Amino acid sequence: MTTRSRATATATVSWTGANARRLARQHLHHPDATTSPIATPGAAVAAMLGAHAQVLSAAELSVGLRGDGLTRTDVRTALWTDRTLVKTFGPRGTVHLLPAADLPLWTGALSTVPAGTSPFPKGARMSPDQVEAVVAAVAEALTGAELTIDELSEEVVARTGPWAGDLVMPGFQTMWPRWRQVLHLAGHRGALVHAPNRGRKTTYTNPGCTPLPGPGALAALIERYLRAYGPATPAHFARWLAAPKSWAADQFAALAVAGAIEEVALADEGPAWVVAGDTDFPASPVRGVRLLPYFDAFAIASQPRERLFPGAAYERALAGGQAGNFPLLLVDGVVAGVWHLRRSGRRIAVTVEPLEPLPPAGLRALREQVERVATIMEGTAELTVGPVTVGPHA
Repeated sequence: MTTRSRATATATVSWTGANARRLARQHLHHPDATTSPIATPGAAVAAMLGAHAQVLSAAELSVGLRGDGLTRTDVRTALWTDRTLVKTFGPRGTVHLLPAADLPLWTGALSTVPAGTSPFPKGARMSPDQVEAVVAAVAEALTGAELTIDELSEEVVARTGPWAGDLVMPGFQTMWPRWRQVLHLAGHRGALVHAPNRGRKTTYTNPGCTPLPGPGALAALIERYLRAYGPATPAHFARWLAAPKSWAADQFAALAVAGAIEEVALADEGPAWVVAGDTDFPASPVRGVRLLPYFDAFAIASQPRERLFPGAAYERALAGGQAGNFPLLLVDGVVAGVWHLRRSGRRIAVTVEPLEPLPPAGLRALREQVERVATIMEGTAELTVGPVTVGPHA
């Protein structure tokens, strides 16, 4: 069993220890025999605090890599048949898979996040009353229905007024109706989630979710975030959630006064926070090879980013400092390369570009990881070690 060190309020937590604990709690590294395997997609998604699902295949792989024998079919069954997962707007207003049982908590917490400055021209913006009218119209239109975005747009305009349909929002080489700028907010309020596609078209429905009271839900989300990704600062949390830093600092301060969280010193970073009493960290560093897909939660949430992406990895594996745009090769817990997957039928061709040559043991471990990726994606693996020539998010 791995020996562990215990931090105190005045102790310094090494970044190596913090990183090892994050990986273990993501079920991407198992430091000792007491770690329980993840058996369901819902448990995997809960462990990572949501799986980014703008590209659903990437979310399926994120879930499978944390599970015990999980495949993409298991994720799809949980999402569309068992309904233990939901696909909706999560952190940063981006599409995520979330555990259905946690939707009241997520919507309660996300509803408290202050809205930032509108990126749209003055003539395209909506008043607070218009925002509320649109969210109510979305909830009504989707109750007991599964509608495409065009069908939902017709219903929203009919319930609110022609102003909601004004084509003032730039979107994918076209213009979208005004109301679309609060689509993600309707998700955060619990008014919509994704329903099964109708052919190639996305549909939405009302999940019948009642958000939990905001303050309590937000406090619970912060504690879950710190268990998964702590030690962390209010600025780290704000970046993960796309929230104002000053607002996040106020939330942390209130939890500290209440004794719910406590301060530790994260080496070379200064004061950071963990859940009160949650101060055990692995004494041994992470060893081994891992592959993570596009927009994996661990890569996006782990801070400071410069430590996870050391040296050349910062330039090669990030897109202007933004994590998630490249699938990542981890070696001994840090980013050490990028990779790309191309599927043709059951053939899954994986190209891996290490930033430094891998030793024989590393190559064997890499082959095992590629085989695992193919198993999760229900195909046959083919590995090439060499340059990845595609750009970010290709």
